[in-house]
This record gives sequence, structure tokens and C-alpha cells, in this order.
Amino acid sequence: MAADADLPPGRLPENILYFARALRAAGLPVGPGAVLDAVAAVTAAPFTTRADFRAVLQAVFVKRREQIAVFDGVFAVFWRRRGFLEQLMGAMSPKAPPKSEHRPKAAAGASRVADALYGRRPGAADPQPSLDLDARFSVSAEEVLRAKDFAQMSAEEIAAATAAIRALRMPRDVRRLRRLAPDARGTRLDPRRSFRRSLRGGGDAIDLARRSPVERPPPVVAICDISGSVADYTRVFLHFLHALSARRRVSAFLFGTRLTDVSRVLRHRDVDDALSAVSAAVPDWSGGTRIAASLHLFNRHWLRRVGAGAATVILFTDGLEREATGELEGEMRRLQRSCRRLIWVNPLLRFDGFEARASGIRTMLPFVDEFRPIHNLRAVGELCAALGAAGSAAADPKRWLATPEGPST
Repeated sequence: MAADADLPPGRLPENILYFARALRAAGLPVGPGAVLDAVAAVTAAPFTTRADFRAVLQAVFVKRREQIAVFDGVFAVFWRRRGFLEQLMGAMSPKAPPKSEHRPKAAAGASRVADALYGRRPGAADPQPSLDLDARFSVSAEEVLRAKDFAQMSAEEIAAATAAIRALRMPRDVRRLRRLAPDARGTRLDPRRSFRRSLRGGGDAIDLARRSPVERPPPVVAICDISGSVADYTRVFLHFLHALSARRRVSAFLFGTRLTDVSRVLRHRDVDDALSAVSAAVPDWSGGTRIAASLHLFNRHWLRRVGAGAATVILFTDGLEREATGELEGEMRRLQRSCRRLIWVNPLLRFDGFEARASGIRTMLPFVDEFRPIHNLRAVGELCAALGAAGSAAADPKRWLATPEGPST
């Protein structure tokens, strides 16, 4: 790592660049502009202590509250060499007294920090097992992975989770169409084909042709939120949509401050190529969110194009709309009336104390058929099963509308 190298204090921009790479590897969305801002900030700010230096970098790189734990862990490990940061501060501010403080202990996000900063190198010795690992594997490792929150997974666990999603048994749900197709065992006669066959033998005998209604799985339309509050869960959910597209026709739309159709690029056979193309096609990833405006664009321009009338629509969002006005209610009502089934998956349901108090959530709940979590593998498996079966009482949104606090336990 850069912190281990004997870099002189004058190479502060290079160290900040390596620190930004470590943050990005740990899961924080750090762009090139943020690195330049960080270098300018630490050069201009008259900090004298380690805490001041950390505060300056946190103000630049951390955009959400849940990212603080990961930032603290990366900061503590990256600048771990004793006296190194003090040398940097001493070179930039000669009057600053060198101090050494205790390193903060990371709580959440420690797995991603370890993967980002201590990735397995060729020839490296195996790490010694810790008490945490011993306690964790006292139960089935598969069960632990199924119940673990996606945002708390390490890079290795995310890879295992996406592999498990690709191995899911996709639902076999078919609907009978009005269209008829040739079928030797069909119950309906096909007069045209029957008479055409009779002409082959001069009309002496009529070989009756039969047909039956066509059965096809209903299409799936996914409208996914990519704002900063749910972006970590959206990435894993896209793996599920890619796996589902092998069995059904899937139309996928991503929205933050605008609506983007990614259905075509998501059909790439290789999942990595598909997700890379999705990232390149979406300019507002991890930005703000405009739920009502995005649903309006979908209802106006895409609702009939994707055949939503016969489709199961999956709405992926936390429902935290800044302006929950009548427009949101109207767009949700139109979307529900124009689809076969509307399932809302919300990452906020990962919290045991979740309450349906936000105005956007309470505006949207009356117009959905099911309300489900989507934060771990178990929730993804339940959603997969729900696509091939009728709704369950546990996913009934009316349970959350009974009281502002949500369903009683």
C-alpha cells in the first residue's frame, strides 16, 4: 500500500490519490473530481492535527451518513504508519506539533475495508482466523450469507451472492394468450390447415388439424431507483434481472433524476459486460431521485411500448420522494391500473424498526399489490418465488397502512 512506502511528505497528492483508490475499492463512489477537490482542500486548509486532516477528507469523500463507517476504517488502516501523517502535517505547517492518536476502530463496513486494503497478494500467507470468524461459522456459512445485508458484504461475499443469484431456480409462471398455435393434441379444430391438408390427397380424406391457446410467461418490467441511498442494492438487483432475462422478457429502466432505458444492454450474455454497459448508459448514478417525474415519463412514453398491460412490474425504490404531491399519487394509480401486477421492493425494509411514516411511502403504498424487502439473498429468493405464485399475506401493503407505525408484531 501507499502508506507503507517511504514516500516523502512532499508527495501528498499521490498519497491522497492512492487513498481515494482504496475508498473506491471499499465501495465508496469516488470520482476523479473528488480527488482534485481533496488535494486542493488539504493544501488550503490550515489543519494541525490528525482529526482535522480526517475531517477535511471526510467532507470531500463522504456523501451519505452510511459511508462514514467505511471511510473511518479505510482512513485508520491507510494512514496507519506511526508518525507518517504527522510528517506530512509538519512539512505543510512547520508550527504544528506532532501528535499521535489512537486509531479509530471500524464497526460497519470492516469487511470491505479489509478487502480493499489487504487484498490477497501472490505468495501471501493465509491470515490467522479471528474470534469473529469462529463465531460466524458456528452456523451454516450458506445461511449467514443468505441473511447478510448486501451493503455489509465484502467483495468476496458479493461475488458469492451474485453467483447464488445466477443459480436461482427462476419461476415458471405462464399465462394463456388469445392467440392460437398448431398443436397435435389441441382441443380446437383448425379449418384452414385441415382443408389445406386435404388438397394434398385430392380431397378424398380430410386430416383434421388442431390448435390450442399459446402459453407464455408474462413479461417483467423493472423500474429501479439508482439514487445514492439505494445504489449499493441496485447493483445486486441488476444481477437478478440479468438472470431472470434468460427465462422471461425483461424490460429494465433506471431512474435518479432522469429515466434511462437499459433493456437492450442488459441482454448481453455476459453479466459483467451487461452491467458495464448499464453503468456507461446511466449518467446520474448515485445522484438524487425524482420518483414522480420518472414515473410520469415511463407512463407517458414507455407504458404501452413494453406491453406493461400484461406484465408484472417491479418497482425498486426506497420511496423517499422529496415532494410527495398529487402527481406521485396520480402516476402510481395509472401504473397500477395499466399492469398485471405491481410489486414494490424497498431496501428500507431491512430495518426492524421501519415505519411507513414518510409521505412518499404512504402515498405509494395504496397502489401496490405487494410490498417486499430486497436487502439480502433470502429476500431475492422470496421475490423470485413470488413471481411464480400468488401474493402472500406477509407482503400485503395494507398491513403497513393500518397505522403510521406499520404492522403490529
